[in-house]
Amino acid sequence: MVGDIARFLLNVVFTLYGAVLLLRLWLQFVRMPPYNPVSRTVFQVTDWVVIPLRRVLGGRGGVDWASLVAAWLTALIYLAAIMLVAGGNPLSMLPEGLWIALMLMLKWSINLVMWVTLLMVILSWVNPGAPAMPVLHALTAPLLDPIRRVLPSLGSLDLSPLVLFLLTQIALMVLSRIGLPIFGL
Repeated sequence: MVGDIARFLLNVVFTLYGAVLLLRLWLQFVRMPPYNPVSRTVFQVTDWVVIPLRRVLGGRGGVDWASLVAAWLTALIYLAAIMLVAGGNPLSMLPEGLWIALMLMLKWSINLVMWVTLLMVILSWVNPGAPAMPVLHALTAPLLDPIRRVLPSLGSLDLSPLVLFLLTQIALMVLSRIGLPIFGL
C-alpha cells in the first residue's frame, strides 16, 4: 500500500512538472507574450532547469530544445524513481528507459492538449470573457483551425474541440499499445 501511494504521488508530481515544461514549449511555439500572467508563471516555475540547459543546448530551428530536453529528463527521473520505489535498479531500465521516457513525454503532451482543450470548452460555456480565454484560444488555435477547415459549419456550434478531444483519446490508445504498458504508465 505504501508503494502504491508513493507511485501515485510520484506520478502526480512528475506529470504536472513535465506538463508545465511542455506548456512552456507550447507557449513559446504560439508566441505568447512573456509578460502574460500564464507565461510568467510557467517561466518562473521552470526557469531553474531550462535556463542552465539553454546555455548548453542553445536554441536551434525556433524550437526551445532546453524545455524539450528538460521534459525528457523529468520523464527519465520519474522512471528511475518508480524503479526505486518498486525495489529495482534504475540502471536496469537502460536503454529501453530512454525510449519509454520519450513515450511518456509524448503521453504528457497529448494529455496537455486534451486538458487545455477541455478547459477552453468549459470556460467558453461558463465564462467566455475570462482572462484565461485569450491564452487558451492562442494555444488551441493551431490545432483546431485545420479541423474547422474540414468540418462543415453548423452555425454557432463548433464541433472542432470535440474532434480534437477524440483524436487525443485515439492517440493515447495508440501510444499505450506502443510501449508504455510495460511499466503500467
